[in-house]
Amino acid sequence: MVTAELAVAILAALSLAVLLCWGIFLLVMQLRCVDAAAAIARQEARNDRTAAGAARRVAPEGAVVRVSRRAAEVSVTVTLTVQPFVRGLAAVPLRADASVVAEPVAPR
Repeated sequence: MVTAELAVAILAALSLAVLLCWGIFLLVMQLRCVDAAAAIARQEARNDRTAAGAARRVAPEGAVVRVSRRAAEVSVTVTLTVQPFVRGLAAVPLRADASVVAEPVAPR
């Protein structure tokens, strides 16, 4: 009797551990998207293409980065669909946005 209850408890604990790991992984990926969006927006606002390219490498692998410029604002959207590492869990779409006021361009 005790062994069956112990087996169920171990499976429940394992399932909980897997879900907790999945949640932490999603949180880390969301934070990476937020950091990448902010870094790219800052560099694009400064018109620094080299630094913006370096900032794009901060984004997680598979992330899609979209940059849009309006009159005095640079907006960056980083989207990523995270695939689960365990069967049975759904893929989760993540998105991070950042907007920065563009710096004026110095006359040459």
